[in-house]
Amino acid sequence: MSYSPIPLATLFKSLAIFLGLVLLMFYISLKKNTHFHQFNLLANFTQNWQASVPITNTPTNISHIVYGIVGSMNTWKHKNSYVKSWWRPNVTRGYLFLDRDPTMDFLPWSSSYPPFRVNENFIKRSLYKNIVRPDQVRIVRTVMETFKQGDEDVRWYVMADDDTIVFVDNLVEVLAKYDHSKYMYIGANSECIKSNFDFSFDMAFGGAGYALSYPLAAALAKVFDKCIQRYTHLWVSDFMLYSCLSDLVVSLTHQKGFHQIDLVGDISGLLSAHPQIPLLSLHHLDTIDPIFPFMNRSESINHLMKASKVDHSRLLQQTICYHRPSNWSFSVSWGYSVHIYENIFPRSYLRKPIETFRPWRKERPPLYMFNTRPWPPGNPCCEAPHVFYFDSIEKSEGNQTVTTYVRASPRGLAACSSSGNFSADPITQIQVFSSPAAKHMEVLHYSWYRKRSLLQCFT
Repeated sequence: MSYSPIPLATLFKSLAIFLGLVLLMFYISLKKNTHFHQFNLLANFTQNWQASVPITNTPTNISHIVYGIVGSMNTWKHKNSYVKSWWRPNVTRGYLFLDRDPTMDFLPWSSSYPPFRVNENFIKRSLYKNIVRPDQVRIVRTVMETFKQGDEDVRWYVMADDDTIVFVDNLVEVLAKYDHSKYMYIGANSECIKSNFDFSFDMAFGGAGYALSYPLAAALAKVFDKCIQRYTHLWVSDFMLYSCLSDLVVSLTHQKGFHQIDLVGDISGLLSAHPQIPLLSLHHLDTIDPIFPFMNRSESINHLMKASKVDHSRLLQQTICYHRPSNWSFSVSWGYSVHIYENIFPRSYLRKPIETFRPWRKERPPLYMFNTRPWPPGNPCCEAPHVFYFDSIEKSEGNQTVTTYVRASPRGLAACSSSGNFSADPITQIQVFSSPAAKHMEVLHYSWYRKRSLLQCFT
């Protein structure tokens, strides 16, 4: 009698079924055992493995961010008030990097300032050849030198200048939305088309501030000197960094709210039409007018911070609403200004900033990365607003926040005839009552009443 051989595939299939039945019977017998939990090796392994892994999925908080602030001893006397306005001693983490040791008039070093460091003397060490702009290399190297401080439990490195105002709480909340375990390069362009064209529309402007995740900063630190040597012919630090990050195949994540302010003059038109995104930074405060009338630059920033400390997430958020009986349009930039227009204008129009400012350099239009309204307007009586600036803030009953805005100066124009000649000239003060429930919402209606020269609005 002859037998045909069993195919290997059939043999392995039968063996697998047999072993499966054996394991099933073993599992059932263990299940009946009252001490089964002692043999649950898989559960024990899982618990031990989880306990050995550091917890990194906790929400990002203020302690996870380290700031690298670029400063100069020549200008620190004039710019220290900017850093002082937002820095929180023993809360915020980071360093002020100077080009040389502080002078005697700043010693002992004030605890109101970030701890200072002096940038490495890379010229003396002959690290690079044929440098075009040593001052710009110093600035970009601050990224690496901040990382080399060796701080623990860092998720983000945020770089800024000594004339950058950072709105810390908003920045924490925004960075918390991103994955800090990945290579992340987060920032924003300039407001001016020409500035972006000269360098790159995909480059973060450092004065506005930008954020690097810890893994990216660590990877960059390993190749930093070699990379800078490749780009010593470049003459702007931000473009050097952008070039190095491009070599690491990392692209910019555009985040609105960082403001480079490559502008001059009065930027109230820009700040009065800020979109409903968190305000993260303001830069170049020395090149613009004080943002509040009758105050200097330092006083203006500290005044804005009063509103920020009460409700940081609402700061500068634009709300538009109407009072139909008077044909008035309201534009509220919370914590900064209120505009009354003696006409009904659509939101699409009022969301455009009034061009009260100018670009750094005179160029052919288009000038800006956003649409603007001309100033002065073509029909001043109907298109020019009555302007009221933030004066004070307080809490009221029912957990409402009351911000008061006062008229800066008379408008000096006739009433808008197309609105029925309902002039807003008698109004000298506006109070805005804000409810926590209305945060981040466009207010469609204000119930309001006039009491002499006071206008009260309720959201």
